[in-house]
Amino acid sequence: MQSTVIMNASAMQRALTRMAHEIVEANESGSDVVLIGIQRGGVNVANRLAKIVCEIWKNPVPTGTLDVGMHRDDLAAHAAPPMHPTVIPFDVADKTVILVDDVLFSGRTTRAALDALNDFGRPKRIQLAVLVDRGHRELPIKADFVGKNAPTSVTEKVIVRFKEEDQVDEVVIEKQ
Repeated sequence: MQSTVIMNASAMQRALTRMAHEIVEANESGSDVVLIGIQRGGVNVANRLAKIVCEIWKNPVPTGTLDVGMHRDDLAAHAAPPMHPTVIPFDVADKTVILVDDVLFSGRTTRAALDALNDFGRPKRIQLAVLVDRGHRELPIKADFVGKNAPTSVTEKVIVRFKEEDQVDEVVIEKQ
């Protein structure tokens, strides 16, 4: 298996900083913005974005986590989806919710996240932020904030590593 690093730690930090500035620019007031990371990789991206956005706005940005396992449309294909905690310690009603994920591929995880988010109320609007958009959409979903567009083949795999879990920050494409 051949792997290629497409983002190292400094490239990831630059992309997150740019995304944070785009989020601030697109949302005039930070008082109604919340970030929700899609389990698993989206949680690290959301936490990092929240820290940068907080520095820009000079006020904390509420951050939560969302597990979409039970909302996936491929449940029949798996015996039991891995479950991770959903923690949304704030009301999403009338808020601008920014769903955050590490990689956008088919769009099915995002669709599941939209379904799962409905269980928590009706946001004023929902935006999508992803660290890597690799293409190959199966649903009409497009990210509002993208760290890097990385066209891939369907057989390739995009792996995002975070120092919190993997002791290194990098994005790698693995060819099968």
